[in-house]
Amino acid sequence: MARIVIARQLPGKKIVTTDGDDLGRLVDVTINEQTGKLEFLIVEPNESLDFKDRLNINEEGYAYVPFDSVLAVSDYIIVDKRMLLTK
Repeated sequence: MARIVIARQLPGKKIVTTDGDDLGRLVDVTINEQTGKLEFLIVEPNESLDFKDRLNINEEGYAYVPFDSVLAVSDYIIVDKRMLLTK
């Protein structure tokens, strides 16, 4: 049975990669207005992250994590590290 997560419970959730790296904290999400599908997690990246320079980071310093990389949501969000690296 699928677990339901309420949207207001998501901001501030810790995000970790499949390798156990602490990616950072969820700030917001982007949604495609036409399809209604989640596209990206907007993440405040962990400053000590060793691969931060390889993430898709905007001018405000937030990382855009493709929603397709999300594997699980519970006490924290688990994402597939291979799908994050842009360089």
